[in-house]
Amino acid sequence: MAAEKTSSSEGSGEAARSASVPETQVFLNVYDLTPVNNYMYWFGFGIFHSGIQVHGMEYGFGAHDFPASGVFEVEPKTCPGFIYRCSIPLGRIRMPPAEFRTFLENMASEYHGDTYHLISKNCNHFSDDLCRRLTGKHIPGWVNRLAGLGALCSCLLPESLQVTTVKQLPEYHEVSEDENESQCTITAHEPTESDDGDQEKHLLSPTAGITNVSFISETQTHTK
Repeated sequence: MAAEKTSSSEGSGEAARSASVPETQVFLNVYDLTPVNNYMYWFGFGIFHSGIQVHGMEYGFGAHDFPASGVFEVEPKTCPGFIYRCSIPLGRIRMPPAEFRTFLENMASEYHGDTYHLISKNCNHFSDDLCRRLTGKHIPGWVNRLAGLGALCSCLLPESLQVTTVKQLPEYHEVSEDENESQCTITAHEPTESDDGDQEKHLLSPTAGITNVSFISETQTHTK
């Protein structure tokens, strides 16, 4: 009986601590990789980048040449090299920033920059995985539909579009505190001459040479 009471008391304590943690809204921030998306979007297609916004920062997955974390953070809706499209609310979680930091570092060990692949393991796969682990839900299917089609028809895609790399050594910084925003809007963007010239660079190396992208350090596993 005493053991049952102790177990019940511990469970009640955990529930009380969980209830005392404020809820945090989780968003999916979606970006266009090309202005052509303005036309393709209405047909259910498009080439998109995405990141998960939680606790006031946005987290995504990018490529580099090293067997280390490719998970990075930026200010929400400002991922360099892409055209912000909209934010989609995905649900709320009760996870303190410090706990989320540990959670993200553990997850970063599964997403090394040198494993990035546009078809099989891209930024949208990371967003979907992170969303599923946090909320139990998946991101909207249209965000990563091109990768699904590419998996069936990868032979039709050039190798340069199947594997992306960023010639940049990751630098690691700390995760910030909480901030929430819930509006979904499409931002207007007028194509310029530089759009076409930079398109390949944006698609193949979205974080190359960018200084305000901070990679998240991964949890180090020690083997005996």
